Amino acid sequence: MMKFRLWITLMMMLGCVLDFKFFSLSENALAIEPTSTSVGDSLVRDYFRLQTEQLSNVAFAEISTLDDWQSLRDEYNRQLLEMLGLDPLPEKTTLHPEVVGTVQGDGIVVERLHFQSLPGLYVTANLYRPTVQDGPLPAILYVCGHARVKEDGVSLGNKTHYQHHGAWFARNGYVCLVVDTIQLGEIEGVHHGTYSQGRWWWNCRGYTPAGVEAWNCVRALDYLQSRSEVDGERIGMTGRSGGGAYSWWTAAIDERVKVVVPVAGITNLKNHVVDGCVEGHCDCMFMVNTYRWDYALVAAMVAPRPLLISNTDKDSIFPLDGVVDVHTKVRHIYGLYQASDKLGLNITEGPHHDTQDLRISAFRWFNRFLKDDTSLVTTQATPFFEKSLLKVFEQIPSDERVTTIDESFVPEAKQRSSTDTDLDSDAVLMKTLSEKVFRGWPSGDAVEPMNVQTVAESTQSDRSIRVLQYTSQSPYRLSVYLVGPSTTTDAKSLSMIVLAQPEWERVTRGLAIAAPNFLSRQSSDHDTWKSIHENSRDRLIAYIVPRGVGPTEWTRDTKERTHIRRRFMLLGQTVAAMQVFDVCRAIECLRHQDEMKVLPFDLSGAGDAAAWSLFASLYSSPIRNLTLTDLPQEHRGAPDLLNISRYSTMSDIQQLATNRVQRFTINKNDGQ
Repeated sequence: MMKFRLWITLMMMLGCVLDFKFFSLSENALAIEPTSTSVGDSLVRDYFRLQTEQLSNVAFAEISTLDDWQSLRDEYNRQLLEMLGLDPLPEKTTLHPEVVGTVQGDGIVVERLHFQSLPGLYVTANLYRPTVQDGPLPAILYVCGHARVKEDGVSLGNKTHYQHHGAWFARNGYVCLVVDTIQLGEIEGVHHGTYSQGRWWWNCRGYTPAGVEAWNCVRALDYLQSRSEVDGERIGMTGRSGGGAYSWWTAAIDERVKVVVPVAGITNLKNHVVDGCVEGHCDCMFMVNTYRWDYALVAAMVAPRPLLISNTDKDSIFPLDGVVDVHTKVRHIYGLYQASDKLGLNITEGPHHDTQDLRISAFRWFNRFLKDDTSLVTTQATPFFEKSLLKVFEQIPSDERVTTIDESFVPEAKQRSSTDTDLDSDAVLMKTLSEKVFRGWPSGDAVEPMNVQTVAESTQSDRSIRVLQYTSQSPYRLSVYLVGPSTTTDAKSLSMIVLAQPEWERVTRGLAIAAPNFLSRQSSDHDTWKSIHENSRDRLIAYIVPRGVGPTEWTRDTKERTHIRRRFMLLGQTVAAMQVFDVCRAIECLRHQDEMKVLPFDLSGAGDAAAWSLFASLYSSPIRNLTLTDLPQEHRGAPDLLNISRYSTMSDIQQLATNRVQRFTINKNDGQ
């Protein structure tokens, strides 16, 4: 009876601390069911707000003079290339350009063409030029937004939707190359990997389709400069929405873009993460934010070249306040160059549409800086050709890599050889993990005091129960649940068990059904309780529950959870990376308890928690025994960590852990 009262006490403690409610089951048993996730939802919203404010506040904080900026700019350029999957830059292989036909009308010629930015990575495009041309003309690279154009189920490419831009430029003394994107081009690739297709391994690889789009644009510049009709020193670039974003990436990394007008393609980190604009954007709009940039830094990379930031005032996915914030911060950099006259902010009335007002401002900007022409624009941009006439391919090439480019664009790490597993190479890999994978962890002064508190405890007969709370990272105060002998000096070891959500539900459910007349029932819940009871006789069991699990679980809505995961990436983190951090902090919390300092520490986890425990063991030595159940065999099937498979294999990480713990065991769940 004493043991029964002890477990009832535990349930009351859990009910108080975890916001769980009790209800009766048959045979006088108890069980618990979770209430709403409102606490977890509120916490994750607060977390996003705090993290975004932190990153926004440090943007440009080190830059007071032009020398400050110029001393950092080369490194910023390298970082951006890396975050786009372009460091090192791919080899500029032969473009193999081919013009497959032309159409003419209204004083212009349109060439239907394709080239290969990499072998098999086909880019379909239309080149607009005047019918009569006396010499090389300034050129515009026009990048398309998300417009789906299909006839009889066959994609004509989004270039056909935006043909009015190409036609205007050709009618007004430019050569204009309008290129398809990989998602909505004639060969239909993928922009929605994490957005809707569950390809979280993109984060692991450090892959984003933004990088492919940027590379295609770099090669499009190569193609324009190869054309005799083009003055290669006078090239501008523009596009709207997705095309606006690709204009940012390309102009930032390639100074051949002399003038740029991104339309509705950028806003600040707050709009995306806090205000939820990320939910309206696919993955092509974002770099993998390893270095934790706010987006004004991307825009600043264009300085001091002429830049017009253009947007409408009622654009729900590029809100006005964020666009103005980007302009305000970039204006500081242009001021350092004494080039404020080359930075413009154009806000017109309207929603997220390709309006005539936006076009006219862009046309005037290009005329001003590419042709030294400040006269009024009087002609409108109107489509002229049947869209089907602008299609390039009759048949998709058999060697195309557009639909599978995510598998190869960013190389995957090869497993280290046996000669590369010494202490020196381990140290190199650990440094890489810290800089490329876990860079989003708090460090230095950003690491907060844990402020460990015992918030509930009970000792009865030969068992004790205690709940510790600690600060992992604001606003997260997390709990560790300790079960063990009533006299802690009787404990011979500390077994730390990391719980993912399924294990959390199983353990708490098992603890709840502690009534004596239930012990005869054969069930996994009974076995869980019995195991906890027996195993805590001569050791302490510590249940570690990271953020997003149990008391801090956020929404169970699948779509909302997807966008929460995407928000973490925009902050230069992943959910899993921060859960690993929470496990490390929990272990540190336990090490600071006087009665536990002399105990050997064992660590275990199953499923997702096995992956968290594996990485936590690298940062939490010494661990005596590391026991992992159902550990994923590859990073691709594990909880996503930024860039992890770009720099290591799962076997490499296991070898690191083997070198740091006394015994490492991997088990397979037998399904019981």
